Amino acid sequence: MFAEPVAMRRWLPLVCFVAAAGVQASLDAAARAARAPSQAAEPTPQGLVDRALANELKAAEDGGHPMRYVLRKASPRVTTTKEIVETSDGDVARLIAIDDKPLSAADEQKELARLSALENNPGLERHRKQSEDADAARALEVVRALPSAFLYQFDGQTDGPLGAVEQFTFKPNPEYTPPDLETEVLTAMSGEILIDPASERVTHLEAHLDADVNFGWGILGRLNKGGWIAIDQADVGGGVWRTVRFQMRMSGRVVFRTRVFDTSEEESDYAPVPVGLRYTQAIEMLRVEAK
Repeated sequence: MFAEPVAMRRWLPLVCFVAAAGVQASLDAAARAARAPSQAAEPTPQGLVDRALANELKAAEDGGHPMRYVLRKASPRVTTTKEIVETSDGDVARLIAIDDKPLSAADEQKELARLSALENNPGLERHRKQSEDADAARALEVVRALPSAFLYQFDGQTDGPLGAVEQFTFKPNPEYTPPDLETEVLTAMSGEILIDPASERVTHLEAHLDADVNFGWGILGRLNKGGWIAIDQADVGGGVWRTVRFQMRMSGRVVFRTRVFDTSEEESDYAPVPVGLRYTQAIEMLRVEAK
């Protein structure tokens, strides 16, 4: 649903996150795919959903506002804090804290050595960028499925961080047939989204798995009923909206291995960087910050 970046690369968490990224990157093309562009948005609450979803898709496809920001990711095992710089070659990250404590001198040197290795081996960056692009393409496929995958219902107004927001619930569309594994999970998700009517952007999305979801007749994997995803988004400056909080609690099985995904992410300190910034320039920026 929003441009997140979706840093999880293994198959099962990707399915979970992509489903959210759909609704995060967001609930979204709903308008475009559901209607011909020549048709005017209907003057009803559903029209607001359509316009907000169209805005989210447009934002997800817009690479013209690269940022640097701080990402704090917590799990039961470890909490890491990284500074991220978005570039035309993909994101570049520098680890700055573990369990909310600054890196030791030895760990700091290891991190600087890792950045140097990345700088001196363009093949590493190309491989990572290809992986990022593949994940983004999958996420957009899910995003484009949202108009037909869900039914939306206006549920009144509620208070948001900057004022009143419009609240909608969503549930699976019984007439929707998922075309692939990634979109299969949408058939078992329901939840709510909040939309800021002034900016026509999604401020919050929460989705729950109402039933087990099997992939490949249960042979490839399964997501267990009861899992959930929550995403918060905000204007981080200059009318640019980004994800500021992401939470996921999911359990399931990939082939014969049981997995539990319990993570929360907070993105903060957003600041713009030049359009067209290359990854070598981002590495130098991060290296200077470390001094």
